[in-house]
Amino acid sequence: MEITCYRDPEVARESRFLPAATYNLAQTLFSRSTTGCLFVPIRSMQYLAILDAEEFVFLDGERKCWIDIAWQNFRPQLRITLEDPVAFQAVYYRADSAQLMSRLQAELPRALRELAARGRTAEPARVLKFPAPGRG
Repeated sequence: MEITCYRDPEVARESRFLPAATYNLAQTLFSRSTTGCLFVPIRSMQYLAILDAEEFVFLDGERKCWIDIAWQNFRPQLRITLEDPVAFQAVYYRADSAQLMSRLQAELPRALRELAARGRTAEPARVLKFPAPGRG
């Protein structure tokens, strides 16, 4: 899948921290991706998060390909342990984007957990053996 995203001029920027569990799960899921990016639907908000090696961007379902918020400049190397939060920069492209931040930080972990759960098999795989077609 390919999506072209656009950005309005930057409205504001602030330093934030992402909880370690969210960052670690996002990195684990991203590492399994074969496309170089990870698409995470946040259904409760009608948003799509797109994660790549450099940033997380958030697209509103109504504005389709326009980025509302980008999380950039993650600094995991500043952590002492894997349980420490990760510093990053939140970049806002709309005046009302700051209001979305707290909701995104609550809903993204849920969406990541749902995505991780879908990737698991509920039961062990089984091989079904079908009889070979008869020669006739």
